[in-house]
Amino acid sequence: MTASAENHPRRWVVLGVLIVSLLAVVLDNTVLNVALTTLADPAEGLGATQSELEWSINSYTLVFAGFLLSLGTLGDRFGRKRGVLAGLVLFCLGSLLSAYAGSPGQLIGARVVMGLGAAAIMPLSLAIVTGLFAERDRPRAIAVWSGSVGIGVALGPVVGGLLLEHFWWGSVFLVNVPVIVAAFVVIAIVVPETRSQRPGRVDAAGALLSIAALTSLTYGIVAGGEHGFSQDRPWPWLAAGVVLLAVFLLWERRAADPALDLRLFRDAGFSAANTAIGLVFFAAMGAFFFIQFYLQLVRGFAPLKAGLLVTPFAVAQLIFAPASAALVRRCGIRAVCAAGLLLTAAALAGTVRLATDTSLWVVGGAFFAAGIGMSLVMAPSMASVMASVPRDRASVGSATANTVRQVASALGIAVAGSILTSLYRAGIAPDVAGLPPAARDAAAEALAAAHAV
Repeated sequence: MTASAENHPRRWVVLGVLIVSLLAVVLDNTVLNVALTTLADPAEGLGATQSELEWSINSYTLVFAGFLLSLGTLGDRFGRKRGVLAGLVLFCLGSLLSAYAGSPGQLIGARVVMGLGAAAIMPLSLAIVTGLFAERDRPRAIAVWSGSVGIGVALGPVVGGLLLEHFWWGSVFLVNVPVIVAAFVVIAIVVPETRSQRPGRVDAAGALLSIAALTSLTYGIVAGGEHGFSQDRPWPWLAAGVVLLAVFLLWERRAADPALDLRLFRDAGFSAANTAIGLVFFAAMGAFFFIQFYLQLVRGFAPLKAGLLVTPFAVAQLIFAPASAALVRRCGIRAVCAAGLLLTAAALAGTVRLATDTSLWVVGGAFFAAGIGMSLVMAPSMASVMASVPRDRASVGSATANTVRQVASALGIAVAGSILTSLYRAGIAPDVAGLPPAARDAAAEALAAAHAV
């Protein structure tokens, strides 16, 4: 049965409940950033190396991206509410495993479980919202949903910093559990079941090919930062990633029920919106990864203060995301998105000039401006994506846009981490020139630990 989209009496309540579960998912994109230096500490954390820190983030993001499309299709077939509830169970289990991980490898594996859960929650929650709102109210509902994504991204470091101020590092994951349990109970009671009248088949081969391609590309980028792109190590992985990506695209063109329906990209609005989403998240997630190292290692701020310094990003999202629909009606989606992209680019480019004595007003102002820019891009772009697909294929449109977002996030973090590691290696090169190669590599890997010493 499908829910009425015109007059569902609980649509705003349903939106609020789904946003609570969504916030937990999105928080985990950035909550770990503020704990990276703690995790790198052998005494207080897990003694993770720089590459292990990047993989603790990207294992979540890559699995999230790789299974979004397939799990969206499963939700269309078997029920979107059922899919969200299953995702919440996986996310809760992954959070518990992450909180009590005894090694970087265990943490990375637990984050994979969290990524699987998130891959079900995000696309299916938006598909439910899209199906319950009439056309007139749908852009506003999607704007609220999109704004909550931006707010969650910015609140992650604050929540993480607050928890690290009083508890051990595992608390940044354990805090998810009561939220997810409460969301599960309320969603089971309040949210109506919906499904597609024309569900597709799950493209398992496509999902596995996409994960293999993205993992190879990400590993190559990370290895380039660790060992230098002048060395041989990163290039086989990068080449394998490109080949696997080409095979994936060929498979999707020929598959009867592709995970990624390339025909959707024939629509100019759909393509432009996804491009804008990818660009803004590539830049934003890379900046969020970098800024925590700057604030904690360079400026010496505690995790809580470092997290609070990026709250202007969340404040801007809270103010401007709901207003973006009205701006689009007045100025047009192209003008609003273009302005948002330019503002985001200018604000984040300014972080390149940060120094040890840069005013904190400059840091906060840059993130406030980036938050405005992201608000002007995300909500209109998501509305454009959802308007480009039939309502009974809402999960496909939502999953595609969120896949683009997660892929861009993973690559942004990988590139930012690679640049950070490369700069660090270059900076310590004169001091470690006399050490054996193995010792030089170890010093280059232990960025946070070496700084602490």
